[in-house]
Amino acid sequence: MTEAAPIDPEALIIEMGRRARSAAAKLALAPTEIKAAALAAAAAAIRESTDAILSANGEDMARGTANGLSAAMLDRLKLTPERIEGIAAGLEAVSRLRDPVGQEIDRDTRPNGLILSRVRVPLGVVGIIYESRPNVTADAGGLAMMAGNAAILRGGSEARSSNRAIHQALQQGLAASGLPEDAIQLVPVSDRAAVGAMLAASGLIDIIVPRGGKSLVARVQAEAKVPVLAHLDGIVHLYIDKAAEPEMARTIALNAKMRRTGICGATETLLIDRAFADPAPILSAIVDAGCELRGTEEIRAIEPRAVAATAEDWDTEYLDAILSATLVDGVEGAMTHIATHGSHHTDAIVTQDEATAERFLNEVDSAIVAWNASTQFADGGEFGLGAEIGIATGRLHARGPVALEGLTTYKWRVKGTGQVRP
Repeated sequence: MTEAAPIDPEALIIEMGRRARSAAAKLALAPTEIKAAALAAAAAAIRESTDAILSANGEDMARGTANGLSAAMLDRLKLTPERIEGIAAGLEAVSRLRDPVGQEIDRDTRPNGLILSRVRVPLGVVGIIYESRPNVTADAGGLAMMAGNAAILRGGSEARSSNRAIHQALQQGLAASGLPEDAIQLVPVSDRAAVGAMLAASGLIDIIVPRGGKSLVARVQAEAKVPVLAHLDGIVHLYIDKAAEPEMARTIALNAKMRRTGICGATETLLIDRAFADPAPILSAIVDAGCELRGTEEIRAIEPRAVAATAEDWDTEYLDAILSATLVDGVEGAMTHIATHGSHHTDAIVTQDEATAERFLNEVDSAIVAWNASTQFADGGEFGLGAEIGIATGRLHARGPVALEGLTTYKWRVKGTGQVRP
């Protein structure tokens, strides 16, 4: 019996890209109700496949444990019946959102009678490169398709069994609605060369969205020959102002750090106004919750269980139960620290002083800024977007949680009555 010939990653991606381009042309014209029906059918297929998905995820978890994945990585990888239900519900939520394709952004009539309008259209083919999180398979595939795009998904090897099981359910939804199954494709190999082939697929893939660790995102941003929509770091700050209500500050700080430590909206640095009356209960609650607190000498004087922070801590995204903390001189000191060490992802202030809050919201240059709310709300689902394909911290095209609208561009439509240019 002869062995199968090895797969050429470059040839594979080129073929997948061609099929995706053909599917994208059909999706761009698909009625909203057909796309919504496909997502509803996919959600039903995911629910019906819960046992199979859990079994596949069990294989991934066992392999990840044996390979020494961190607790944070295993938490991102793990699926439960509740998380699978969340995946299905997320697809249904996206199916009910307003379809951006064909939406008129604005319209103007020129003095010569020309009518100009801008109308939203799909981006085309979206490549998503991600690690660990199997839910991204459904979230990214569903969002791309609902916005009229074809998707090429390249998940991490650590989640390959889970991704395949979820992708199979998505394909069932597409088939049930008469949409091309090539609309959502999953790269079938774990070869890292496939990532390089996607990054070089200019003309076949229109945009790349990386979801994963810093090394993955850095590679994508450095090597991609197509546009990239991403954030590199989630160095998220929570600032407790002198006018913060103490119990609110304690509750928000605890949730912002400890609700889920492995997500990009988790607070990594706590800034406390030197004029805030009593920081001790906040710091104590964080340590009591099992978080390692790394602080300055002032912080350690308030909470003796804290360990000394180093210069690197202020520029570190832990994605773990670790928090750096320092005292600052008011909102000015907080904003200076954020401008120096932040990553333009999410930053929040707790205060009862509206003027101070408005200054923070106006002057902090981040994709998401919050007042009296946990940073863990930095999520497309919580923003009413159904799900998100990722969070972008750049300044072009889309910023913050990227969902349906962020997966479209626009074209100008010009209507005349015979005008010629003089």
